[in-house]
Amino acid sequence: MAGILIIAHTPFASALRDCISHIYGGLPARIGVIDVTPNCDPVEQLSNASAEVERLREENGVLVLTDIYGATPANIAGRLSSLPDVRVVAGVNLPMLVRAVCYRSTPLDTLVDKALSGGAKGIQGVAPPAPAPLASLLTPCEPATETEHHASTRNDHCQ
Repeated sequence: MAGILIIAHTPFASALRDCISHIYGGLPARIGVIDVTPNCDPVEQLSNASAEVERLREENGVLVLTDIYGATPANIAGRLSSLPDVRVVAGVNLPMLVRAVCYRSTPLDTLVDKALSGGAKGIQGVAPPAPAPLASLLTPCEPATETEHHASTRNDHCQ
């Protein structure tokens, strides 16, 4: 099972970890984060990241996920890609992370493909819902008169 390290602008890495913990009802093992602050020392962060990779390393390696390609967190992460059995993917989003957690037991290169696929498939345009019939706008409170209904819809709630 691969370890996963998220390196991103603060507080994004921690927020992604917290989302995974929420989704799974607890944090899965071997997931680490490094939140990169605006005034960080990149050399020090690289040292921290290298230590974190070794802490998280599993039999099939470590997947490092980072946010914006070309930014400081991705530059730090990119340096880790020269380590054995470490792969780096930029552009992390929550669907990518969920997919990576789901496929951690696959070979590292397969895991990268699954993470990339999950990230891309998680980006979708969402169409507005079809207009609801007037009756469905009423909540299960007492039926409103037409005048009351218009007043409540203007206030966008019914108490």
